[in-house]
Amino acid sequence: MSGREKIFTDGACSGNPGPGGWAWVIPGNNFSSGYAKQTTNQRMELTAASAAVQALDGPLRVHSDSTYVVNCFVQEWWKGWLKRDWKNSKKEPVANRDLWEPFIELVNARGDVEFLWVKGHAGHRLNEAADQLATTAAAQQAAQSGGIFTDAIVRGIQVDGSGGAQQPEDNTTHSIAIFGHRPPELGGYGENSTTLSIRRRMIELLRAKVQMHSDLQVVTGLGLGAEMLGAEAAAAAAVPYRVVLAFDGMEERWPDATQKRFHELLSAALSVTTASDETPNNGDEFGKAMGRRDDAIIRLADEAIVVRDPKDRTLGALQKKLERQFEEDVWIIQPDQ
Repeated sequence: MSGREKIFTDGACSGNPGPGGWAWVIPGNNFSSGYAKQTTNQRMELTAASAAVQALDGPLRVHSDSTYVVNCFVQEWWKGWLKRDWKNSKKEPVANRDLWEPFIELVNARGDVEFLWVKGHAGHRLNEAADQLATTAAAQQAAQSGGIFTDAIVRGIQVDGSGGAQQPEDNTTHSIAIFGHRPPELGGYGENSTTLSIRRRMIELLRAKVQMHSDLQVVTGLGLGAEMLGAEAAAAAAVPYRVVLAFDGMEERWPDATQKRFHELLSAALSVTTASDETPNNGDEFGKAMGRRDDAIIRLADEAIVVRDPKDRTLGALQKKLERQFEEDVWIIQPDQ
C-alpha cells in the first residue's frame, strides 16, 4: 500500500435532492471543489471521487467516508452490475449509471487506484477539509452566489459607515496569507477564465475556513495577480483583510485600470502597513523590499494560500519557506485546474 498518493474526497447536498457540492484534498493542501444545482448526496460523493481520479496521475489511494463509493470497488459491486447488464442485486437499474459507468472504466483502465473508507467527522484534518469545501460549495449554489465581480462586491466587506471593515472586538484572530503568480502566469492583466477559476476557489476555501475560524482574516501584499485576487476573494467571502505593502507607490507604473482596482481594494482593507520606508532604485533593492514584505506577512499569518504552477520554479523557494513555517497549513491552488 506504500508509494501511493493519498487523496481525500467528500460530497454534500442540501435537501437530498437539492443543491450539492463536492471536493477533493491532498496532503500539501492542493484541492478542488465544485457544485451542481440539483443533485443528491450520493452523486456528489461519486463526483468527488471521479474528479480526484481524473485530476491525479500515478498510483493513487482515494480516502472517502462514503461506503457507496468505496464498497463498489472494495467489494467489487461493479462486477455484478456488468454481469447483470447494469442491474443491481434486486434486478433494478443501477442508480447513477451515467456517473458510475465512465468512472469504473477509468479506474479499471488505470489499474493503480485503491479505495479506503474513513470515518467522517472524526477529526481527520483532510477529511474535515474536504467536507468543509464540499459543504461550502453546496451552500454557495443554494444561495446562488457566484464569481461575477463588480466594484460593489470588491468593496463588499460589511462596513460601519466610515469606509473600513469592522474590527473584531478581540485581537485574537486566525490569519491566512495570500501569495502567488503575477498576471503573465495567470493569463494576462485582464479578467479571464484562469483568474475567474482562481478567485472562485479562493472564495470556496475562505468560506470553508470561516466555518473553522469565525475570526478569520486574510493578509495580502496586494501585488499584481494572485495577491489582488486574494483580496477580492476575501471581500466576496465577507472575510476582513489586511494589506502589507512592500513600499509606498508600488502601483505607480501599473496600467490605469489595475491602479484603480488596487486603490479600491486598499480603501476596503482592515488595515494598511508598509514594510519599507524607502522606494527601491534597482532590481536588487526591489527584491530586498519584497523579501521584507513577505517576512512581515508571514509573521502575521497562521497558514497560507499559494497560487502556483508546480512546473514553474519562480515561487519554489517561497513555498518551501512557507511550508517550514506553517507545515501542513499551506494550501496550493494550481492556475490550470
